[in-house]
Amino acid sequence: MYSRQFLFLCGLAAAALSPVADVAPAATAATRDKAFFESVTGSWKGPGEIVAGKYKGTKFTCNLTGEPTGDSTAGIKLDGTCRVGVFKQPMSAVISQSGSTYKGKFLDGAAGKGLDVVSGAVTEDTVVVGINRAKLNGAMIARVRDDKTMNVTVSVKVESQMIPVIGLTLTRQVDEMAVGSIQ
Repeated sequence: MYSRQFLFLCGLAAAALSPVADVAPAATAATRDKAFFESVTGSWKGPGEIVAGKYKGTKFTCNLTGEPTGDSTAGIKLDGTCRVGVFKQPMSAVISQSGSTYKGKFLDGAAGKGLDVVSGAVTEDTVVVGINRAKLNGAMIARVRDDKTMNVTVSVKVESQMIPVIGLTLTRQVDEMAVGSIQ
């Protein structure tokens, strides 16, 4: 079985699809944020690697599905798994608008074995979020390169530097089966 630290780092990768943003008072910012969240809904799959720390070089694959939070506010619910070899780790996150900001948690939040999403900003194709667990502070950057590809980097703060620890490239999973009519 994998150590708690390894599972936590894999969990950070899953947090990558949990975009969070501070919503500006202007209606255009709210519209932009909602559009970004809607653009990352769907099924995503892809490889990742731990690029720093004790588990440097560990490769994993994630299968994640994002869907709207179900109310009229901006946000996303995420479910899926990340796998290393034959071992799978469930992943989940819920991010939802709360007043002029977003609140969220990955797995069961920082009070459990997960982490809290504490801040963020959204542009047209990128989200940068602050993540926190006890004394660990970090950031996740998710950039949607096109409608089928998203790159994710998770970094942690060590003293005064942000050190990248996880890199992940996700591809949108689309059912390409042709459908026709029967006459």
